[in-house]
Amino acid sequence: MALQITEQNGTFLMNGKLNSSTTRSFIIHFEYIIEQHQNVVLNIDGVTQIDHDGLEGIKTLTAIALRQHKMFSVIGNGCKDIYQDFNCSQVA
Repeated sequence: MALQITEQNGTFLMNGKLNSSTTRSFIIHFEYIIEQHQNVVLNIDGVTQIDHDGLEGIKTLTAIALRQHKMFSVIGNGCKDIYQDFNCSQVA
């Protein structure tokens, strides 16, 4: 399944796979959204798979938002592997 992104009450809902074949368009799409909004909330409840490239894409968008002094949040319970990687990268 391709990655589908919809917006509902200011939250962007993702459904599908965030992997090497969908990450580039995901980054391009959300770069534009970050430019247009002060606060971007990404709900990953519908994400069924995320690989290393997808995770790096989320990290890239977090850095872009930070440079632009914008808020970028990831919420939801989809694909629990993402939380382990973020927790490990926060420890230093």
